[in-house]
Amino acid sequence: MENRDYQLLLKLLHGELIPAMGCTEPAAVAYAANLARTKLGALPDHVIVRCSGNIVKNVKGVVIPNSGGLKGIEASCILGIMAEENGQGLEVLNDIEDGAILKTRQLIGTDYCKMFVEKDQGPLYIEVEAFTLDQQSRVVIKDGHTNVILIEKNGETTFIGENLEKRIMDVDKGLEVDLSINKILSFANELRIEDVEGLLDNQINVNMRISQEGLDREYGQCVGKTLISNYRDDIITRAKARAAAGVDARMGGSPMAVIINSGSGNQGITVSVPLAEYAWELGSSKEDLYRALAVSNLVSIHIKRQIGKLSAFCGAVSASCGAGAGITYLKGGSYHEICSSIINTAANVGGIFCDGAKASCAAKVASSIDAAILGSNMALQGKVFSFGEGILGKDIEETIRNIGKVASEGMGETDKSIIDLMTCP
Repeated sequence: MENRDYQLLLKLLHGELIPAMGCTEPAAVAYAANLARTKLGALPDHVIVRCSGNIVKNVKGVVIPNSGGLKGIEASCILGIMAEENGQGLEVLNDIEDGAILKTRQLIGTDYCKMFVEKDQGPLYIEVEAFTLDQQSRVVIKDGHTNVILIEKNGETTFIGENLEKRIMDVDKGLEVDLSINKILSFANELRIEDVEGLLDNQINVNMRISQEGLDREYGQCVGKTLISNYRDDIITRAKARAAAGVDARMGGSPMAVIINSGSGNQGITVSVPLAEYAWELGSSKEDLYRALAVSNLVSIHIKRQIGKLSAFCGAVSASCGAGAGITYLKGGSYHEICSSIINTAANVGGIFCDGAKASCAAKVASSIDAAILGSNMALQGKVFSFGEGILGKDIEETIRNIGKVASEGMGETDKSIIDLMTCP
């Protein structure tokens, strides 16, 4: 492949595979609140937080790390306020003190923090206003979890940030031709291992650690541990269970880091942990694992870019399509077989909707990985669901575009209904 294409996909991997602690939406709310308190220069008398419905959806049911089990927008915002100034971005709650947690518990349910749903600002929007008797500050985050677009003090603008949405669109325009299954496989085949060794080693090591944490302790409903204790000890069970256990821990409030994919820790676990399990089962070399991980990560990114950052379409599905493609690649599958594994997976579990980050995400990940393994095994036996059936297009790229259309346009009303149900008193 051309060097420009190679460097573009390499840059994409390095930009996407970054660490995060806990669910990113509560952390983003805490980060905005922390910035508002910092700009105010004092502990606020009260705060107002306005969030898009998708932020509310992804904060409501997930345990905030280092919070003693707290959940929700109000808790995330007040914890960010109580954390004082520490400049740690999404890791703002890393070193939260017990006194701050106690104070947060005392303020929850009072009029200290009022929350409103913002319906016209896109899927990722957070605005925090902080007030003392005679001072006011305002912070706005939009389109990216740390993308601060506005900071105000007493009505005066002190910072205007980059329009991240426009920049993402500009980048996507450059990727329309380059990001395809054919390009991804060419990249994986020609990959210089030294270009990704540290990156992908870190992805495996970090994500396998939180997977083990989920198996060692009680988080959520223990989906991973349930699979291990009730099913046959084989590679299919281990691939599902270890990924689910990592999500158990993450959704259950573990402060351990995860290497994310497409802005999601759950997706980062899904695209990597099953690949590591299969590589060890098959006796694959590290080089083979790196190439398969490149396929898994990039296929997931490719599909997720069609879907959008936050939607009603469960990200475990797009990530499991990547995992299935990576497993097929690891087993020596051809271009046609890898495409077939993606099609088989999407045709099976493409209807899973996202109703927020929470304990049941681990079960959705397990189900999606099960579909990916089935889809891969079918593909390697020459079986693939036919183009033209349902949303399956005339080829793999049209199928991926169709998935994106259903997710970003067709499921818009589904998303609204879910958000209405979750935000009604």
